[in-house]
Amino acid sequence: MSSARTEVLTIEHTLLAERLDTFLRDRFPAVSRGAIQRLIDEGHIRVNGRTVKPTHSPRAGEQVEVRWPEAAPARAQPEEMPLEILHEDDSLLVLNKPPGLVVHPAAGHQEHTLVNALLHHCAGKLSGIGGVARPGIVHRLDKDTSGCLVVAKNDEAHLALSAQFASRKVEKIYRAIVCGGMPRDQGEIRAAIARHPSHRKRMAVNDDTGREARTTYRVLERLREATLAEVVLHTGRTHQIRVHFQFIGFPIVGDETYGNRQNQRLTELTNYTAPRQMLHAGRLSFTHPRTGKRMAFTAPEPEDFLDALSALRETA
Repeated sequence: MSSARTEVLTIEHTLLAERLDTFLRDRFPAVSRGAIQRLIDEGHIRVNGRTVKPTHSPRAGEQVEVRWPEAAPARAQPEEMPLEILHEDDSLLVLNKPPGLVVHPAAGHQEHTLVNALLHHCAGKLSGIGGVARPGIVHRLDKDTSGCLVVAKNDEAHLALSAQFASRKVEKIYRAIVCGGMPRDQGEIRAAIARHPSHRKRMAVNDDTGREARTTYRVLERLREATLAEVVLHTGRTHQIRVHFQFIGFPIVGDETYGNRQNQRLTELTNYTAPRQMLHAGRLSFTHPRTGKRMAFTAPEPEDFLDALSALRETA
């Protein structure tokens, strides 16, 4: 980030059941909750000109001042790695993320991540929102989910794209192969999602503590003991598609976290075992932050996804 940036938000409705850090996480989905908490603790985020705690409940009329500090150098090191780029300009790039690629460096994954690759590819032309000079990862895909991912190359693009994700103006369409034969040709899943009460790396449906989540789907093809579906993500909760399809009894093929039992059954019946969760972000559409034009991108399914379809078709 070349210089500090300040934004001011006005709270429109009192949110007594909401925390300030959670509210801002929704407003700036590209910034981690931990980063937001750090900015609040360090006084970069103030309410009506005064410091508050991350647990502060937003109230109608309050002015929230967010001062994005000048970015510190990224800890991740640039790495030359192949990227399948669908589009690139001065503001952003869209790529087809391969399965197995971790997006962010973390414990156990400091190298060979998408961030490492983008640090090399973008060569210093990066967004620094959140206080760290790194490629502007506006949204994420799980390690084993493939498909369309948009990356911001400057702060203006990062903030504008984040706002579109937060206001649900981005179209996100996936293809999923799920265990079992879905009885309905189309449907909607509305079920709030929260952190799993005992497995901290998992999510779960929880109407009491969860956040609103909505997914719609339509069946594209009926397979042997499985179904190919087109899935539209209307909200962006962690593991949303995987949790929602487990919730209705048709977990994603290859998803050991949310559908281990059904996948074992699928292998017994078809002799096919998926190498990963068969979930692909096939289409992404948004408004370009600089030109204002609507853009849409399609990412072809990777080889293992096509292999899964071939193995599970009735003619196999």
